[in-house]
Amino acid sequence: MLLVGLTGGIGSGKTTVARMLERRGAVVFDADVLARKAVEPGTPGFKAVVERFGASVLAPGGDLDREALASIVFADPAARRDLEAIVHPEVRRMFAEACEAYRDTDAVVVFSAPLLVETGMHTAFDVLIVVSTTERTQIERLMRGRGMSEAQIRARIAAQAPLEEKAAVADILIDNEGTLEELEAQVDRVWADLRARAAAKA
Repeated sequence: MLLVGLTGGIGSGKTTVARMLERRGAVVFDADVLARKAVEPGTPGFKAVVERFGASVLAPGGDLDREALASIVFADPAARRDLEAIVHPEVRRMFAEACEAYRDTDAVVVFSAPLLVETGMHTAFDVLIVVSTTERTQIERLMRGRGMSEAQIRARIAAQAPLEEKAAVADILIDNEGTLEELEAQVDRVWADLRARAAAKA
């Protein structure tokens, strides 16, 4: 099993790259999906979040109101650290459990996560891929794709390590300033590299 960490800033195209790798045969786990599972109603994570942040983060149906929670944690670094302390260990546990099925195979297992470098978790992977783009492109994509305001986007960018810092520790850097076709061509080269590494490791 080749363990690959995939990261990049919000709006850099990390999720697009993850989908492209999955289409080529990678086993992909998304940290955001695992993070949502970690705080589903009935889980210890859900209980811990409500204890820390109160009923104001609950939606009428009893689920977490993610927008309300986001508005709190992206405005308060201490609150964000508290939330991460609840969610991150659970995400790591779920990912480790999921990897067991691929342990003695030549699979390329990709963990796509926005905060790999910030948490220091990037050192646990055989290969670290960073998807890079300019801040202006990040903002334009998110305003167009998610309907977020520039202030909301800047708050989320500020909560992540600068892309230059992530790029500095990357084993593979994917530049996503160009077209989708250019990105596909880069991912083709990366996939060939990852398959070769996985075969050599198996």
